Amino acid sequence: MITFLRGRLTESLPDRLTVDVQGVGYEVYVPLSTYDRLPAEGQEVKILTHLLVREDAHMLYGFATDEERDLFRLLLNRVTGVGPKMALAILAGMAVRDFKRHVVQGDVTALSKISGVGKKTAERIIFELKDKVGVTDAWKDSGEGPGTKAAQSPEQAALNDAVLALINLGYKQVEAQKAVKKLLEEGSSPEPSTLLRGALRLLSQS
Repeated sequence: MITFLRGRLTESLPDRLTVDVQGVGYEVYVPLSTYDRLPAEGQEVKILTHLLVREDAHMLYGFATDEERDLFRLLLNRVTGVGPKMALAILAGMAVRDFKRHVVQGDVTALSKISGVGKKTAERIIFELKDKVGVTDAWKDSGEGPGTKAAQSPEQAALNDAVLALINLGYKQVEAQKAVKKLLEEGSSPEPSTLLRGALRLLSQS
């Protein structure tokens, strides 16, 4: 798995870029939100990546931030009918935080305004993220929804980050929260990466 690329930006277009990594040029498809953050061509760039393997091609998708890549993966893995092209369109059409808020609020109208989405797809996104994997409940806990506190304790923020990562890996919200809370009660470091590794260990033993 290629998790990131660091090299010289040799070409940048609104939908893709080329990164020269020690003489090898990697073509990476990106959303507009990432394109807008790119340095000038010829400068060094670091891009977080997701490798999609198909029978006829290996395709790299790139992102400026972890939250963009996490949402891209969540849409691909958890929402029926959403492929990489639509996932990139969603990232291009709306900030991640706004997308989360609209999903939590069940705002079909706002989501359907994204180019290529439409009302039926917006309804499916909300339904599947809410009822199949419990993502919206976790987003509410993280302060993305209406009526939530703007600030969280470091421990609560770490818990929510770890729970969302586990949900993205396919675990149910309840079991993810149980594992993470157990680690915190046992005195585990509140770092999200430490909690994630510990929770995966616990869940594999259950």
